[in-house]
Amino acid sequence: MPVKEKLRIDKYLWAIRLFKTRTLASDACKAGRVKLDGQNIKPAHEVKIGEVYQVSKGPDRKIVKVTGMLENRVDAKTAVNFYEDVTPVEETHAFKSMFHAPVLKRDRGTGRPTKRDRREIDDLKDDYFEKGN
Repeated sequence: MPVKEKLRIDKYLWAIRLFKTRTLASDACKAGRVKLDGQNIKPAHEVKIGEVYQVSKGPDRKIVKVTGMLENRVDAKTAVNFYEDVTPVEETHAFKSMFHAPVLKRDRGTGRPTKRDRREIDDLKDDYFEKGN
């Protein structure tokens, strides 16, 4: 498969399957959720082999090192060969959720939460999401 020498970051992130659509990848760049050396980059930024990008996607943050150019979207097994995920284990969503997820469980048959119960549940959720960011 021929690969261009110039490749846009939004197209690259879509091709390696970090985003479901190219539009989502482009919007993430515009919103400042894709960074190179701590600096926001535009969707038309030219990708170079060896560069390391920080990509925020919801609660997940990934640090991706470019190991090869990929212009067209391919299956996940092939896409893995064109980047290296260098995200520290502590920053992965699975690691965080294992230790910090609140357990919201109510006894069966207790009925609807009262107004006071609802406020306590909301406070617990708000504290969790503020610490998670």
